[in-house]
Amino acid sequence: MSLESKQSVTSDLLDTFDRPLRSLRLSVTDRCNLRCQYCMPEEEYAWLPRNTLLTFEEINVLVSIFTEFGVDRVRLTGGEPLLRRDLPTLIRMISQHARVQDIALTTNGILLEEQGQDLFDAGLHRVTVSLDTLKPERFKALTRRETFDRVLVGIQSVEKFGFKGLKIDTVAMKGFNDDELVDLIEYGKSVNAEVRFIEYMDVGGANEWAMEKVLSRAEILLSLRQKYGPIEPVIENSSAPAQRFLLSDGTTFGIIPSTTTPFCATCDRSRLTADGFWYLCLYAKDGIDLREPLRMKDLAEVRKRIQTGWNARTDRGAEDRKQLEQASMRGRFIEIEKLRRDPRLEMHARGG
Repeated sequence: MSLESKQSVTSDLLDTFDRPLRSLRLSVTDRCNLRCQYCMPEEEYAWLPRNTLLTFEEINVLVSIFTEFGVDRVRLTGGEPLLRRDLPTLIRMISQHARVQDIALTTNGILLEEQGQDLFDAGLHRVTVSLDTLKPERFKALTRRETFDRVLVGIQSVEKFGFKGLKIDTVAMKGFNDDELVDLIEYGKSVNAEVRFIEYMDVGGANEWAMEKVLSRAEILLSLRQKYGPIEPVIENSSAPAQRFLLSDGTTFGIIPSTTTPFCATCDRSRLTADGFWYLCLYAKDGIDLREPLRMKDLAEVRKRIQTGWNARTDRGAEDRKQLEQASMRGRFIEIEKLRRDPRLEMHARGG
């Protein structure tokens, strides 16, 4: 598909709270080779029909249009993005856009060792690997798969491929891995990775989320101080979701406190599903269809939907959920039967 002449964009898009459009989380598949309890606890889902998935050429056209409106960071997600065949081809395409300054990928690491070099050579800048436990038996219980060793091999291979700035994402849950926080920090040191602890979030609906399972930022910091002593916040001007902290030995780590301390006020990211629906918030229940005008080759309409969608954006989903909690009304986000009818409502379809 060839691009028509670009419209002149005089300024970056701003939403109703003056938040710019900067970061695009790009889901390339809704499939995954794990079944983590907090994300995909069921074996089978209502999968996106294969004929609706965007081709790499279609994705590239959309990325080009998004850059016109200010996007300069792209993160490839899934499901598990390394299940999408020939992913380096897409990375090469995206890397040609001058405005895109950062191309990152979030993966569970299982296929990373075998694909990592091709990803780096294609132009991928950074890798984030999800790892919630260092105990093989816990990994199996959480994921219902016996691929723990492959994940560790994938993590250990990242540096040799040439990647810098490796991050390890850990969903912190009471009663599951709250006794491993120090071990994970120390493991991060051993592989030159910055660990980021993520508060357990109540997106989707099949994961049986409960507030009593959430290990809060305050609790994480208290636990780590008992081992490391004083912990200082890293002062930086950033719209990144993680709040970063510094140990006395110079080690940094992050906490993403979406559940207890939402960061909606500075959120500049949106999500594109593998079948071309654009979601303005992780908690959004409705997406904007970009595939339909794209396949009709009506790029003016694609631009119009992006511009009007972001200009009208009022989403502050995590804050809204927090208010429900304060009113003792924070129940299941989406009912199971509705999830089974609409595959885009689960977090694995929109990049988590």
